[in-house]
Amino acid sequence: MHITIPAVATAGGITMNNTIYDGAIRMFKQSLAASILALALAGVHPAGLAATPKETVAAFHQALESGDKDRALSFLSPEVAIYEGGHVERSRDEYAQHHLGGDMEFASATTRKLLKQSERIDGNTAIVWEETETTGTSHGKPVHAFGTGTVVLEKKGDAWKIVHVHWSSRKAK
Repeated sequence: MHITIPAVATAGGITMNNTIYDGAIRMFKQSLAASILALALAGVHPAGLAATPKETVAAFHQALESGDKDRALSFLSPEVAIYEGGHVERSRDEYAQHHLGGDMEFASATTRKLLKQSERIDGNTAIVWEETETTGTSHGKPVHAFGTGTVVLEKKGDAWKIVHVHWSSRKAK
């Protein structure tokens, strides 16, 4: 198909017919708006980043559940400190080499239910507190535990990065 676009010669060059140009701009704006709406409805922030500290923590847990190592690590500051079960990992690399694999395996084999969550933001620092219930089977053994978590985040540019995690849990009675 061949389309001829009427043009008007001017001293500065060629100008497209305003009707066609306006229509093309209107179509572009509508397409862009539809794309942003689709991302919002899908729960994806347009910049590909979690927009709030709570969303960052939720996205981190989703990455663990789906076994997406790179995505999980992307939410952590390189200097993150993770306290879990009496152990400490003092960096993102240390966590990646030690407990990340086990955490992803556990998260994919169990169901984590968020019972309560609160958030406090003060400038570029935020804290997210969580209470959870986890059920399922891990390594052939039934799991039913209640957990608490404290996550400290720092805003770096447009993204919230996790700088500290402290998880603890107890068996359900």
